[in-house]
Amino acid sequence: MKNPRQSPYRKERGRIVILSGPSGSGKTTLHKKLLLSRRLKGKLVKSVSLTTRFRRPGEKNGRDYLFVSKKDFFRKRRQGHFLEWKKVFDNYYGTPQKAVGQLLNQGRSVLLCIDVKGAKTVLSRHKNTFSIFVKARSLAVLKERLKKRGSETKTNLALRLKIAREELKEARRYNKIIINDRLNQTVKKLESVIYRELTKEKKKHVLSTD
Repeated sequence: MKNPRQSPYRKERGRIVILSGPSGSGKTTLHKKLLLSRRLKGKLVKSVSLTTRFRRPGEKNGRDYLFVSKKDFFRKRRQGHFLEWKKVFDNYYGTPQKAVGQLLNQGRSVLLCIDVKGAKTVLSRHKNTFSIFVKARSLAVLKERLKKRGSETKTNLALRLKIAREELKEARRYNKIIINDRLNQTVKKLESVIYRELTKEKKKHVLSTD
């Protein structure tokens, strides 16, 4: 009879870490910073999303996004290709379900930068997900950030603020709420929060296989 202690450990499955927040909260910038973090190197990876929007200068297909036509996007959506998807004004974005599953099975944790609706979908399918909500100090600060972009029309600005108010109501449902006042300090805070969470989960896995 084989000794259970001589059997190889069951491979630890990765986790999904969600970063959500209203437009202007800085979640996209934080997402990029965290993926470049030395402290989280080897702990977090990016899932490349699909989008129907045009490629911007400096962006690379397969690195930043997978750029597809609306026809292809709708076909993939019908086929159940997406873990979650959303429409932002006239463009569509989707997280590929198969790619995320492969990364998790390889023991790699995936950092998703998605909206509140997308987060709800992911949380309903992956119970072990760790969710973080990023917000500005106040709605007034958020409004100023959006204005400084210089790319928002009055109509778009009003719509984004309306959506932000609704999204802020969902913040309490997340595992952690982070106020993004100063970028560098927020990055360090997020690094610590995510590092502790993933390390804690790894220790639990080692104990369960001992």
